[in-house]
Amino acid sequence: MGHAISAATMPAFIQTPGFIRTGDGAALFYRDWGAGKPIVFVASWALPSESWSYQMMALVEQGFRCIAYDRRGHGRSSDPGRGYDFDTLADDLAAVLDAPDLHDVTLVGFSMGGAEIVRYVTRHGTARIGRLVSIAPTTPLVMRRPDNPQGFDEAMLEDLHRAFEQDFPQWVEENARPFVLPETSQATLEWVKGMALQTSLKAVIDCHRMLVREDFQEELRAIDLPVLVIQGDADISSPMDLAGRPTAELIPGARLEIYQGAPHGLFITHRERLNRDLAKFAAE
Repeated sequence: MGHAISAATMPAFIQTPGFIRTGDGAALFYRDWGAGKPIVFVASWALPSESWSYQMMALVEQGFRCIAYDRRGHGRSSDPGRGYDFDTLADDLAAVLDAPDLHDVTLVGFSMGGAEIVRYVTRHGTARIGRLVSIAPTTPLVMRRPDNPQGFDEAMLEDLHRAFEQDFPQWVEENARPFVLPETSQATLEWVKGMALQTSLKAVIDCHRMLVREDFQEELRAIDLPVLVIQGDADISSPMDLAGRPTAELIPGARLEIYQGAPHGLFITHRERLNRDLAKFAAE
């Protein structure tokens, strides 16, 4: 007779269906749709895996396996109140890739997620990764410094953090429309706002304080993978000349795709073009 496998010896992703356990005990909710070459999606600050629904549906129908997860403190994942730094978040991503033993992954990050995928490569290497896609990134550096004069002023960023602390729902309400286009439906806007308001306030504030200060310039220069950077030229959250263009210039051989008239939320407003570009790049 065979030996029974105890729960203690089972991989974490088998123990709790729909969740992956991280090294420090956080439980990450994840979606795993389809079969074929894997594409793993990392969402933006304050948004969960659900935000990738339109990409995942389209790419699954084209024969890809699509996986997305809720960052700690976001969506259905646990809220440990700690670990909101890029090193820990990169380790969380490593757990998501390791649990199902993924290889030749197209790793897609949006906004803050674009920084997380860079830190993952820095800390964990490229053995599982085939290529990277950074959409409307926050890299290489958000805050203004002498070597980053186009960045955002520190005092303005601190005012922003105080606004989160005082009334995050009101901040979301006031900033939702510029995230998309004037013609984007109100129903879609309510969907985006609802996802953001699922996020732990601790995660909202800690992640944002961290992301605006982190400098990825040297890490970008060291990437040795095919990389596609996608950004809209109407992005006011992460302007082209602060983010997408210098990110692509720092990564050897990276390609920059500029979407004319696209705001920060181009995964909603320009999803047909984005889905085509993702499918083409992932198939290379």
